[in-house]
Amino acid sequence: MKLAIMGTGYVGLITGACFAEFGYQTVCVDKDSNRVNELNDSKCPFYEPGIEDLLDKHLNKTKLLTFSNSLAESVKDSDIIFITVGTPSKRLDGEADLSYVWNVAEEISEHISKYCIIVTKSTVPVGTTKEVKKIILKKINKENFDVVSNPEFLREGSAISDFMRPDRVVIGSENNKSEDIMRELYRPLYLLETPIISVSIESSEIIKYASNSFLATKISFINQVADLCESVGADVQDVARGMGIDKRIGNKYLHAGPGYGGSCFPKDVKAFISTGEKNGIDLSILSAVDNFNENRVQLLTDKIVIKSKLKKGDTVTLLGLSFKPNTDDIRDSSSLKISKLLSDQGINIKSYDPEAMNNAKLENNELILCKDAYEACKNTKAIIIGTEWNEFRALDFNKIKENTKNLVIFDLRNIYNAKDFIELGFEYYGTGK
Repeated sequence: MKLAIMGTGYVGLITGACFAEFGYQTVCVDKDSNRVNELNDSKCPFYEPGIEDLLDKHLNKTKLLTFSNSLAESVKDSDIIFITVGTPSKRLDGEADLSYVWNVAEEISEHISKYCIIVTKSTVPVGTTKEVKKIILKKINKENFDVVSNPEFLREGSAISDFMRPDRVVIGSENNKSEDIMRELYRPLYLLETPIISVSIESSEIIKYASNSFLATKISFINQVADLCESVGADVQDVARGMGIDKRIGNKYLHAGPGYGGSCFPKDVKAFISTGEKNGIDLSILSAVDNFNENRVQLLTDKIVIKSKLKKGDTVTLLGLSFKPNTDDIRDSSSLKISKLLSDQGINIKSYDPEAMNNAKLENNELILCKDAYEACKNTKAIIIGTEWNEFRALDFNKIKENTKNLVIFDLRNIYNAKDFIELGFEYYGTGK
């Protein structure tokens, strides 16, 4: 089978590279000539472990992967065309902006030359895939194509592993022909006994939003429990461990912290709420989840300022700027939001992140970027651990103490034990402790 991927963003690029790894001839399409040229030189526009190795392998050795500016040339001989363009939130109501999906659907309809399957892999509200079908039907007979919903479940920082060894593959189709072709596409996963779930298109679209919204709910729930633990003297890590042993609950996503961020959870929760409203369903649980997460960074910033007795002109250290480890993605990063709130109060922020500093500087140009964590921790009043990068898990605080006295530590991710800092004479504040 020949595959065409519309879009070379995070989902499109990972999808294309991994399908090439499966052995399929794959072309990824983007209108940005500079981006296409960089990709053809095996240069990835974002940080994701393992992706550059796949690009080099399939661009230069197997020749299974190509990048192109020409949608017309890319789709005319393709058996399956994936739509992987962005679906960002509209600013006012959180509704997903589907303009990129509509545009690419119209362009595809101009150039289909034989039977193919058009797949929505972008995260889209229920009803979108059927609307794509209507757009294409204006130009193409219904016998010459089918539409399928095949949502992605990729986590930044472990996306390649998630694609190669997924928990499940969801296929939303209208007929046996398109379902069978999609099952054949994912045949390389059969040896791993990956569950392949066949459902209606509408169910497939909802599965994606419901999954992300449920995980976001677990995060906000344990963060609220963390606040209660701080108030009454309990330890949220003990509470989470006691909860997670229950198989009905599970221990994943029960890690207290500064709140969820990234490219998926914030926008997907808002879009799911909006979809509910459009269909007369009040998803009030998710509204509470969203509101709590939005307000959390202000509460944590206030805590940092009060506990450290910060005032205008003071300097603090922020370790970690990406929304999670192993990515340079700063979208809706709690760390970056905290940095902005502190900067607004006239507080100087020395910061270090292994991958995200260049991106973060574009969002907050008042950040003082440092070459490593130890430089960032010199002559500072407080250290905030905002992202749990592995290199922050075993910092030598005896070395840090040589240059900075009377430190206050805010371990927003609970990667340290309080007693280690008390012995050094530091104040320590975890989350939910």
